[in-house]
Amino acid sequence: MTRLVRGADGRMWTIRARVEWTHPATEDDFEHDVNGGPGPGLMMLGLLTLLAVVLVAWMPGVVVVPPWLILALAVVFLFFPARWSLRRPWTVVAETAGDVEELPPERWFGTVRGLFKIRSETNKIARNIEVYSAPDVEGPLQPVD
Repeated sequence: MTRLVRGADGRMWTIRARVEWTHPATEDDFEHDVNGGPGPGLMMLGLLTLLAVVLVAWMPGVVVVPPWLILALAVVFLFFPARWSLRRPWTVVAETAGDVEELPPERWFGTVRGLFKIRSETNKIARNIEVYSAPDVEGPLQPVD
């Protein structure tokens, strides 16, 4: 997602946002950033599939499974993957090339978590640039040298 915004001082700002499929490592969570890879998740998915196959194979023929139960199980199994995909972190960058006269180039960088929150945060950043010529220091973006 890319957006062009004209600041109050006349500079053109580019606001870019992109989804991060891996968590960016920061110094705050350096000691806790241990990623085991996809192995444990795949093993649990395989074990769950095996248990479901065994349950269906051992079920007597006279058992009637109501359709709402199958739907409820599908919702339970799809909840966590849907939550995972909707809560991915987004990297937001706001930058300007500066002005020929006196205003230097600027670059602001930050992270916003969530698909629904990214749109509102991008709108707030764009509005702050239009009114104050820079993103809000109290917001998710911080200036980068």
